[in-house]
Amino acid sequence: MNAVPAHLDHLVLATPDLAATVAEFTERTGVRPAPGGAHVGRGTRNHLVSLGGSSYLEIIGPDPEQATPDGPRPFAVDELASPRTVTWAISPPDLDAAVAAARARGYDPGEPRPMSRRRPDGTLLQWRLTDGDTQHPSGLVPFLIDWGTSVHPTATGLPLTPLLDLSASAPEPDEIRPLLSALDTRLPLRQGAMAITFTVDTPRGPVTFS
Repeated sequence: MNAVPAHLDHLVLATPDLAATVAEFTERTGVRPAPGGAHVGRGTRNHLVSLGGSSYLEIIGPDPEQATPDGPRPFAVDELASPRTVTWAISPPDLDAAVAAARARGYDPGEPRPMSRRRPDGTLLQWRLTDGDTQHPSGLVPFLIDWGTSVHPTATGLPLTPLLDLSASAPEPDEIRPLLSALDTRLPLRQGAMAITFTVDTPRGPVTFS
């Protein structure tokens, strides 16, 4: 099994039907993801599962309780025909320093911008993140996130499915490896169709998602 990438914060499993994907995850793993909250104005909400330590899985999809947003929903969920692991996030010790270092190495991860959501208990979470890879928009290069003074999602007693393996494939892996190095992280890459694959340990044995 592959080692967990440096500073892994979370994986993003996007879906056109959040309720159905949460039900499928529960059926396959025996673990039910916890409600995370709504991204007000962006038309999405999420459910979360701990991957162990300070890493987690975010299952994100359209929020039927929100009006259709003015712009596209995050992670292009409206364009998906089925659930897919679309990208991942890292949380470096110093977000601004990591952005500056990456730029000095020839890769611009984007300018950090603020976001927020409320947990089901009403607690407001606020964080900053970058827009992700604009030079190679495959999802294989992570975006950066800083939770600031907010309680990290994994500190709220999420259900647990420990991460056993994380890897990816790309038609030209050598195009992506330097971008990962610029962010001081890594992701095992093989040649193939664009995809991110992860395996978690569950009460029903190891289960793989892509």
